[in-house]
Amino acid sequence: MDRRQFLIHSSFLTAGLATPLKNLWGRTTGNFTPLRRNVGYFTERGGTIGWLAADDGMVIIDSQFPETAKNCLNGLRNRSDHPLDLLINTHHHGDHTSGNPVFKGVAEKMVAHENVPMLMAQSAEEGEGNQESAYPTTTFAERWQMDVGDETVHAHHFGPAHTSGDAVIYFEKANVVHTGDLVFNRMNPYTDRPAGASIQNWIKVLQSIEEEYPADVQYIFGHGKSDFGVTGGKQDITVMRNYLAALVEHVQQGLEQGKSREEITSVEVLTGFEEFLYADFWTLPDNLNLVYEELTQS
Repeated sequence: MDRRQFLIHSSFLTAGLATPLKNLWGRTTGNFTPLRRNVGYFTERGGTIGWLAADDGMVIIDSQFPETAKNCLNGLRNRSDHPLDLLINTHHHGDHTSGNPVFKGVAEKMVAHENVPMLMAQSAEEGEGNQESAYPTTTFAERWQMDVGDETVHAHHFGPAHTSGDAVIYFEKANVVHTGDLVFNRMNPYTDRPAGASIQNWIKVLQSIEEEYPADVQYIFGHGKSDFGVTGGKQDITVMRNYLAALVEHVQQGLEQGKSREEITSVEVLTGFEEFLYADFWTLPDNLNLVYEELTQS
């Protein structure tokens, strides 16, 4: 499967499979779930949106698609009259950035890792992204932060993982972290190797996330199997890390045993990870093939 197919299918990966609601104007508004201290998440279609809606500040993390971005913004305006201070993209994929034009001229700042605008432009040129998308204009290499009202918002790039431009967003006072697609909760994750992804480094990034944030932090995930949802704790980060490590271990053992590439990658389930959703549009063999290529440098 290529990135164009992933974008098409990911548009149906409704975070948490939430049932749409209606606001006073009859527009579909998706599902708003508060978590802590004016911070919560929004689900409708595509990657999970995180938000801060307070009397003294407003932040949106990721933008899904134009229609759902409008629904999110309308719903947040019912929670706060404060102007939108900040839109942050956790990475460049279309189910997280296609709604950016809705916020152009509305958000005071549009922020992402420094690789994101380049990767968005590359995707647009290849016909995989939104041709009319608005690119982040404030970028960073490793760390960035901003005070928004009485909250401090941190963005941290831990290195290449799901892509080469992943950012983890931390609401310090609320103690809430948005991981973007660094976590597909109990789902076989899409790995964008053409965009600089590395499953081996992804494991290290997740370990760094576990070590970076407080033990009682609340996480928001980019996608999640409906039985597990799009929020969780440190233990869910560990499960994701262990799954990726199991991919690498499976391929390493196959190579040591002299098995062929087809023998190594043609498996339907990894023992101990039966709960993971193996979607037909990005399969376990797809990721095993990527690990094989990483380990053999092919």
